Amino acid sequence: MLVAEPKRQPLTAGDYLSREEFLARWRQLPGVKFAELIEGVVYMPSPLSVDHGRNDSAVNFWLGHYLAFTPGCDIGTNCTWYMLDDAPQPDVHLRIDTEDGASWVEDRYLHGAPELIVESCVSSTSYDLHQKKDLYAAAGVKEYLAVLLETGEVRWHRLVGDSYQTVPCPPDGIIRSIVFPGLWLNVAALVSNDLRSLLETLEKGLASQEHQEFVARLGKRP
Repeated sequence: MLVAEPKRQPLTAGDYLSREEFLARWRQLPGVKFAELIEGVVYMPSPLSVDHGRNDSAVNFWLGHYLAFTPGCDIGTNCTWYMLDDAPQPDVHLRIDTEDGASWVEDRYLHGAPELIVESCVSSTSYDLHQKKDLYAAAGVKEYLAVLLETGEVRWHRLVGDSYQTVPCPPDGIIRSIVFPGLWLNVAALVSNDLRSLLETLEKGLASQEHQEFVARLGKRP
């Protein structure tokens, strides 16, 4: 005699769940595209605004161009991560996809932590800048870029020890990654969605000696 498998409870924001239970419930809800487990708590973000989508597109444009000239790296958008005991879904990530990296793919999911995460945040009170930021630091995400959509503020966090320090914007307005040499960010261009200037600044980083040396270290040349 066939016995029906018990139907699990729905996925609800605010629930305290194990990662296994969280993912099992989510798999039963194919219509749910955005959900995260942070410090054991379920978060289900509201629909994305035009500003959020525009910023994510600019970040993908920026990182995608870097990837095209940096073999041995990989990017992703809204991927669910097995990170410590949680399951965050960062807006965009960039990771080293070689044995030197801190992440890997297992059963079609990403495990560990990427070297860089970018989040579009509604405000400074967003959980992106609190619970998720604490998780990313604990997991060892080396650089964390948060873009505050309401104020146009860009915060580049760099992991020092086991906590983040905010990198001050240099006088030239360009923040340079130390994890991904040649990844240069024109802060004003990102905030204003000036894709041409964003790309022009990145091209200068890609032409730098440090980027060429980084590509050589990864062992794969374009």
